[in-house]
Amino acid sequence: MKPDFSKIPKPVRDKLHKLGIQGPLDLVLHLPLRYEDETHLYPIADAPVGSPALIEGEVVHAEVSFRPRKQLVARVQDASGELFVRLLNFYPNQQQMLAVGKRVRLLGEIRRGFFGEEMVHPKMRVVSDHTALAEALTPVYPTVNGLSQPTLRKLIAQALDGRELHDTLPSALLRDLDLPAFEPSVRLLHYPTPDIPSRALAERMHPAWLRIKFDELLAQQLSMRLSYQRRREQSAPALRVKGELATRLIDSLPFGLTGAQARVLQEIRRDLVSPHPMQRLLQGDVGAGKTIVAALAALDAIEAGYQVALMAPTEILAEQHHKKLAAWLAPLGIQVAWLAGSLKPKAKAAAIAEVESGAARLAIGTHALFQDAVSFTELGLAIVDEQHRFGVHQRLALRNKAQGDGSRQVEPHMLMMSATPIPRTLAMSFYADLDVSIIDELPPGRTPIKTRLVSDARREEMIEFVRKVCSEGRQAYWVCPLIEESEALELQTAQDTHIALSEALGEFKIGLVHGRLKPAEKAEVMAAFSRNEIQALVATTVIEVGVDVPNATLMVIEHAERMGLAQLHQLRGRVGRGALESSCVLLFASPLGEVAKQRLKVIFETTDGFVIAREDLRIRGPGEILGARQSGVPMLRFADLERDTELLERARDVAADLLQRAPGVADAHLQRWLAGREALLKT
Repeated sequence: MKPDFSKIPKPVRDKLHKLGIQGPLDLVLHLPLRYEDETHLYPIADAPVGSPALIEGEVVHAEVSFRPRKQLVARVQDASGELFVRLLNFYPNQQQMLAVGKRVRLLGEIRRGFFGEEMVHPKMRVVSDHTALAEALTPVYPTVNGLSQPTLRKLIAQALDGRELHDTLPSALLRDLDLPAFEPSVRLLHYPTPDIPSRALAERMHPAWLRIKFDELLAQQLSMRLSYQRRREQSAPALRVKGELATRLIDSLPFGLTGAQARVLQEIRRDLVSPHPMQRLLQGDVGAGKTIVAALAALDAIEAGYQVALMAPTEILAEQHHKKLAAWLAPLGIQVAWLAGSLKPKAKAAAIAEVESGAARLAIGTHALFQDAVSFTELGLAIVDEQHRFGVHQRLALRNKAQGDGSRQVEPHMLMMSATPIPRTLAMSFYADLDVSIIDELPPGRTPIKTRLVSDARREEMIEFVRKVCSEGRQAYWVCPLIEESEALELQTAQDTHIALSEALGEFKIGLVHGRLKPAEKAEVMAAFSRNEIQALVATTVIEVGVDVPNATLMVIEHAERMGLAQLHQLRGRVGRGALESSCVLLFASPLGEVAKQRLKVIFETTDGFVIAREDLRIRGPGEILGARQSGVPMLRFADLERDTELLERARDVAADLLQRAPGVADAHLQRWLAGREALLKT
């Protein structure tokens, strides 16, 4: 009997929706996290200590004890021995189950306690002499508060009962891939027999798991490729130009393009001359020179008669882009507008008017760029910096600025930039709908940064190190992770550090910048630091991205053990931006946890952003790294990108083949895996 969702009580239905379960097929694909073995009964005397075991016996004694705290203690006996059961929090029905004379079956971990061998809060049921044992392992499903395992098991059993789960993939393809059929795989994972090796199930390496993971990866690959194809069917302005403005800018610069920058620029230009919208991700490690490449792409669009928008996630970064690009473009006679939330109404209205009239050919700003009040005459290129900070809807809003009055449905070309390198497996999966360009070469003249790990017990030495750097005419950052005092985390606050450094380094000007400052105040402090009016800058992680002060050669990061790898790498990249030797000091508090040790070891041993990104993925998994992009891409529930790289590569090849030769098969597969989630395919 298939569960009729309309007849499921609304509170249960709401909880199912939280798990992403919208219908019977979602229940079928709601697979167990782990299993409990209730197929084998141990005599109490032979039950293993320290691992889950199923035992059965008669309750021979039960009492509520109040020492050292209120608890229910019962003694259960079989022919081989006895066992104590302790419940620290209990309900009347549990007291009834453990009444003297009741026969109970208990599943739990046996350990040696004060009274002898005991189970604490085991899974319990009252049985008779004839109660049969389970024939399959008992599934334990992912759930939410208030949705019990018995309820989920019952609904999933109903969804599976009498349901024909036809295969979406041809048998010849499955033979080539050496994968089992879909229906037996699903049924086995819901109800595995006890002879199946538990490790193969736990590590998801059983052939049934491999089939499910392959299907999931294939659905993601198909959806991303379809998204890519749909974009190729849309119209965008073909920006065919001679590149005269770009050449004039290159000639005016005191440096030439690196080989990697020149290669990437050619890849972007090939997209810009196409009548279909570019969706290109420009990756480059910290300091690789992405901004100049973006500026040259912008000049091609401007030369073709179109406007360009550049959006950054923070005002500090957006303003820095504005200063740099305005300085580069003003000599070419190009007006650049600056739009941010902190602008006074009069200045904002003037900037909007410049954009609307077309006088400003380049508009730079934060999310203020895609507010309703801003309209472009003809937006040809949208550049999004640190794209992972923006959600899908924000990027769509900026893209829709090119739609104009609706008479011509054109989209702007989109260039997304990221200083957070994306590991190959992520690029192949979650970013498979984008073309990717990589600047894999740093500009010449950059001095490698020395990274040091220092215990916070040597804090005074670090203050002296800051004094030495500043007395040599250079500048320093001191980064603190939190603004407000938190006793639980024992983090030194930015305000306290600012006071301490100001007192210790009285001969120098110490600045303070944090997230609570108004944008104008932040900008004022950063400008003073850029002019070397402030020698040391105490900051929270608001300076993580995009700040460029070549004279700053020291970065001290407090409580480095609390920060993620990508964040540490970004912060370290704020120094070493000139020819002077630079240092990054990672202050850590002992004792270090295992994950913190792994992170600090990686950041100490390498400055290669791609190695760091790969390790970050291994430590954290894709969810956190993807950030806002998660909201627009089918996330993976079963596959693990690090462990299932081979499956991912096979899924990528099969997806391309199916879309070309068997689109009906591709469609049926997507219906099974993404039915009801079509919006995910359209971003």
